[in-house]
Amino acid sequence: MNKLWVSLVAGLLVTTTTPAADNKKEVERVENSGMVISEILDIPDDIPQSLLDKSECVIVLPSVLKAAFIVGASYGRGVMTCRAGEKFTGPWGSPTMVALEGGSFGLQIGGQATDFVLLLMSQRSARSVLSTKVKLGADASAAVGPKGRDASAETDAAMRAEILSYSRARGVFAGISLEGSTLRPDNDANAKLYGSELPAKDIVLKGRVEPPVCARKLLATLNHKSPKNASGD
Repeated sequence: MNKLWVSLVAGLLVTTTTPAADNKKEVERVENSGMVISEILDIPDDIPQSLLDKSECVIVLPSVLKAAFIVGASYGRGVMTCRAGEKFTGPWGSPTMVALEGGSFGLQIGGQATDFVLLLMSQRSARSVLSTKVKLGADASAAVGPKGRDASAETDAAMRAEILSYSRARGVFAGISLEGSTLRPDNDANAKLYGSELPAKDIVLKGRVEPPVCARKLLATLNHKSPKNASGD
């Protein structure tokens, strides 16, 4: 009887502790994304406020390393959060995990840890990334985002682009282009983070899950820095 009881307790411990261990990488990725966006948005001369206010979604890819790439393929992982609701008019909501693949950005960053922040400036680009693989520069127009305090920093390329990219290496903006690379939902990571398989668009557009605790800094920063959508879409 005692042996049976020990076995049952051991089984319960495995089933209750395994999920937490399984999503450790995803939790850390979300937490690191919150740190990155907080640090970047605290510097007024980096991302123009006017562009942040017009964005529908933000993607953060923390500490992308060329040394970590699979041979023959550049690869980065991060999170995407959008303003809640079908029209992207609500507060910043539950993040979905995303993957960045391909392109030449791996050659550009060398061996340095590089943080990427992407602003999605149209509902079309946001819905596309939530649904399928999107090639930057082909399926969605992309440009390196301008820097500055206000709208005077906006260039013609930035005004036309659906996705604006910002990159930071060793605390300094690097101006790395992501054109030619692809973005896609990371459904396996979503399943680990939330404990169930949900399409990215259900997480973001339909609010099917509450934001995890690890996303607190990410969402608090964005809701404080850009509480309202000024895109006019």
